[in-house]
Amino acid sequence: VQLVESGGGLVQPGGSLRLSCAASGFTSDDYAIGWFRQVPGKEREAVSCISSSSVGVNWYVGSVRGRFSVRRDNYKNTVYLQMNSLKPEDTGIYYCARVISGRECERNHWSSADQYGTWGQGTQVTVSS
Repeated sequence: VQLVESGGGLVQPGGSLRLSCAASGFTSDDYAIGWFRQVPGKEREAVSCISSSSVGVNWYVGSVRGRFSVRRDNYKNTVYLQMNSLKPEDTGIYYCARVISGRECERNHWSSADQYGTWGQGTQVTVSS
């Protein structure tokens, strides 16, 4: 069971990036998948969560709502985080993670890191001019 993120990089404010989270060893659509980010000296912050396709419920932290969107490509067993209108405060290492169990991003729990049991290695996103 493995998650591998890619797609990070350096982008100017206002730019866009698409992060990928490729799953192996399991069917990603059988689980809710979360995206988190972390900067040095701060706690890991939940960014978004996508439920299984059969559930269709996604969540976003307020600071990214309207700018970020999450989707699945089940043929590729991959989850994407599309990030638009990027701001310097979006800078950080972005991680995807699989919930320990369940298909749904639960309203009151999706942002808690302890709900997730498998994490990728992270990909760096830097927003700077």
